[in-house]
Amino acid sequence: MADIILEMKNIVKEYPGVKALNNVNFKVERGEIHALCGENGAGKSTLMKVLSGTIPYGQYTGDVIYNGKACQFHSIKDSEKIGIAVVHQELALIPELTIAENMFMGNERRTKFGTLDWNRTYKEAQDAMARVGLKESSTVLIKDIGTGKQQLVEIAKALSKDCKLLVLDEPTSSLNEEDTKMLLDMLLDFKKQGITSIIITHKLNEVAYCADRITILRDGQSIETITNPDHNIDENRIIRGMVGRELTDRYPQREHKVSDEILFSCRDWTVYHPVYTEKCMDDHVSFDVHKGEIVGFSGLQGAGRTELAMSLFGRSYGSHISGQEFIGGKEVHLKNEAEAIAHGLAYATEDRKTNGLILDETIARNTTLARMDKISSKRGIVNVQEENRQAQVFCDAMHTKTPSIQQHAGNLSGGNQQKVLLAKWMFAEPDVLILDEPTRGIDVGAKYEIYQIMNDMVAQGKAVIMISSELPELLGMCDRIYVMNEGRIVGEFTAQEATQEKIMSAILSSDTQAQEKKEAV
Repeated sequence: MADIILEMKNIVKEYPGVKALNNVNFKVERGEIHALCGENGAGKSTLMKVLSGTIPYGQYTGDVIYNGKACQFHSIKDSEKIGIAVVHQELALIPELTIAENMFMGNERRTKFGTLDWNRTYKEAQDAMARVGLKESSTVLIKDIGTGKQQLVEIAKALSKDCKLLVLDEPTSSLNEEDTKMLLDMLLDFKKQGITSIIITHKLNEVAYCADRITILRDGQSIETITNPDHNIDENRIIRGMVGRELTDRYPQREHKVSDEILFSCRDWTVYHPVYTEKCMDDHVSFDVHKGEIVGFSGLQGAGRTELAMSLFGRSYGSHISGQEFIGGKEVHLKNEAEAIAHGLAYATEDRKTNGLILDETIARNTTLARMDKISSKRGIVNVQEENRQAQVFCDAMHTKTPSIQQHAGNLSGGNQQKVLLAKWMFAEPDVLILDEPTRGIDVGAKYEIYQIMNDMVAQGKAVIMISSELPELLGMCDRIYVMNEGRIVGEFTAQEATQEKIMSAILSSDTQAQEKKEAV
């Protein structure tokens, strides 16, 4: 008989106008890695919020049974006390504090006299960081490390507690392939140590690689649980359960009609860090994008892709920026984001929650935010009816799951937030759209819809620049792919030439050349 560590029975959770969970049943066996899959809005994160106490007992109906005992969690501390640690999709870190301070906040290390024991704090933080392969100093401020490393801090923070059940909600969404593999192998190692893991991820290759069993949610209901004893399940089998049908092609077909006309380009573009101004983030980068073309940018974490995109978008990142930027063959000097938008350039950030959307504002207001002039009078008075009409058009076109366009963006699932972010920039009618990790943390169905939006845009003679850490995505969608490493372009491939092996080889060979140059000096 299976040894059940967790059982959630008949869980129901309702929000105004939405039944997020509808009699969900979920069982996890001790010592297994259990994947929780489903489309955006299926209820995965909500179910884990019930488990952690983020949604306290009394705000849902149903039973949570852990180690054979019924539990009534009123806060996260209640679940942590009995060995449940949850790393949520939304990072809960304070930028102005150190890694160590964030790791032990509310669980401070103290001396026998009750004062803070900083030596123990930094040492234990360093030990926990080593378990997830994070090589930074524990004294570094959170704001000075990237999103991917912040994700590893959250995982290390969870491991620093005496956790028996580890829940990871989209843990690899900000990690490159190498770091992702390390994290998944780490979960397999935890399994040997007797730690049970629940992983929520939209990357089905990760599910196939590490999960022993997979539970699928759809529209707030538990659909089925699939076993994966040999860790080689067909991803299409999972997709069928998630979307309720076969998805024959991950990437929509399009006729590649790339013009000879260059729509966007930059020459010798150089960018330095905004704080550490001696640190070069992008070093004499030059590239072209043609009309009707999707151009991809590949590279490992820290390659300088996001810094490049943001600096080109009205100098919204960096210092001591130099080089030339051209739109439609004419050199432009974009001093801020407003000027970039006015010249037909748009940048959809990888960090939709912090920099992409105003979470306390409605879908309608977020949709029109970048071009308020389009729905305002000459005196600047917003035509609310027109704003709502436009927002509804985009909401319908993108199949955004929401009871109303008056819903706050913060109440949407990650995938639906991403659709609102894209709607904002499509409403702005750009000629060149820069997409930074556009499908991070969203399901295969929503990804397909976003890919279709990209195809529709280039079919109109516009251009898309796509930054992605998922190589299959770049290979499936792009006409050309630039490869970046340490702030430089180290490779360029057409769609016909590009393979995962060639891209990784370009990165690794550039590392070798850089090392040889250092040794020669």
